[in-house]
Amino acid sequence: MSGSQRHPLILWAGITSLGTLASRVLGMIRDMATAALLGMSGSPVMDAFVVAFRIPNLFRRLFGEGALTASYVPVLAARLEKDRTGAWQLVSVGLVWLCVLLAGVVLAAEGVCAVIYALWGGSAGMSLLVGLTAVMMPYMLLVCVAAQVAATLQCLSHFAIPALAPTLLNVCWLAAIWGIAPWFAPDQQAQAYVLAGSILVAGVLQLAVQWPKLIALGFRFQYRWQAVRGSLYEIVQAMGPMILGLAITQINTLMDSLIAWGLSASPDGPQEIAWLGGVRYPMQQGAASAIYYGERLYEFPLAIVGIAVATAIFPLLSRHAARGDRRALGADLTLGLRLVVFLGVPASLGLGLLAEPLARLLFQRGEFTPADTVRAARMIAGYAAGVWAFCALPVVVRGYYALGDRITPVRIGAGVVGLNFLLNLILIWPLAEAGLAVSTSIAAAVQLLVLIAVLRRRAVPLVWRPLAGTGARTVIATAAMTLAGYLVLGLIPSPVNLSGKLAQVFVPFAACVCVYVVTHRLLGGRDLRMAFGRPEQRQP
Repeated sequence: MSGSQRHPLILWAGITSLGTLASRVLGMIRDMATAALLGMSGSPVMDAFVVAFRIPNLFRRLFGEGALTASYVPVLAARLEKDRTGAWQLVSVGLVWLCVLLAGVVLAAEGVCAVIYALWGGSAGMSLLVGLTAVMMPYMLLVCVAAQVAATLQCLSHFAIPALAPTLLNVCWLAAIWGIAPWFAPDQQAQAYVLAGSILVAGVLQLAVQWPKLIALGFRFQYRWQAVRGSLYEIVQAMGPMILGLAITQINTLMDSLIAWGLSASPDGPQEIAWLGGVRYPMQQGAASAIYYGERLYEFPLAIVGIAVATAIFPLLSRHAARGDRRALGADLTLGLRLVVFLGVPASLGLGLLAEPLARLLFQRGEFTPADTVRAARMIAGYAAGVWAFCALPVVVRGYYALGDRITPVRIGAGVVGLNFLLNLILIWPLAEAGLAVSTSIAAAVQLLVLIAVLRRRAVPLVWRPLAGTGARTVIATAAMTLAGYLVLGLIPSPVNLSGKLAQVFVPFAACVCVYVVTHRLLGGRDLRMAFGRPEQRQP
């Protein structure tokens, strides 16, 4: 690679990061508005809403952004290299069968909701949970089809529209909060149903904005089942093992939410668990909401760093694997991990340091109380401990899938799910809902370390020397950054207004960034230049 040419990973990750950043900023505004509207522990509505939303959202991540995309991209990329007409036939058949499959899943899920409502609908909490789930379930179909279109556009080296399409969910959600719910919904339950309806509208729009670009790039619907049967079978065969291997963190988070919802006591209900012999509930109402707010904070660096790098790197890794060039695959995978380490480790420590000031600034207004801020901050800090691992996991897992190894991540992932569940049951008693976040962070770190160890045994030549150098410089610079941020934070008085809240977040943040960059540079690091697109020669 010449010295004047930017690596395509840097360019594609930059485009994806910008779109993801826009989506995350809007998403944070959305969550601030939601917190003011529905609060956290004051009523059971927010708990029911976030648990109901996780169910179709999990399918979106498993099928739309996870297993389907991971199995579909390598096959489509190979087709595009050889036969553009055959590629359009594969896209057409895939879209048809995806719609049929997901329509069946949605209908089955609606049937299950109806049965649960008939059996346990007398409970107000269960009735609300089932009703919101039934309303939002069709979003799964819409957003998964939109994700397949996005993956197709990415294979055609078009990243801008797929990166910006997710912002439509936030736009519709905010429109419902600011323009509809306060005026036409008389109580919080009705407002939650308004938000659920806005999610369906967003699913339609996410698909609609991407379709014209696909047509402009030459797509023509050609349903030729026999012509692409082999490729489609390859995609379907790969999907099953990938579902667990690529989405362990999401499965763990869903499990956390269900545990939080089921083992939380309401203020006016029993405080002991009858079926456990009268043991007190380990959590209180609002635990599932606390998970949601904590997750939203750690997903910000995850999306900007981990998902952006993984999305950009996957087509490159797939092409290297298709050519049998493991040296290039290892070099690009190393570059991706260096970017993740350089950005993810300081993000992890910084988020933990500023957990309470961030929760106060972003959420404490309206129905969201100071006591809710403390609970949310503990959850944010628990998840922050694992941000570095959350960011690296998508990159490493895509390395396995590019090589066609779909079994190893499944085996490791199954063990991690069991580990997370065991840690959940242990840690919720001393730490309440924060124990769920700590469990997820520990499980993600274990999963990452095992995946890297096994990958090394599979003869993928990761370039360890620059990776170790980046890691060492990052750890030292992050330690200096954390100390500086802690000292600066201690000098700022408790905030009494918005300017004080802003100062308590951005003054320590600025100090952390300055100290981190200067220290890293004094240690001889060039990773800052790499992160902003300066080319670097691959190491042998």
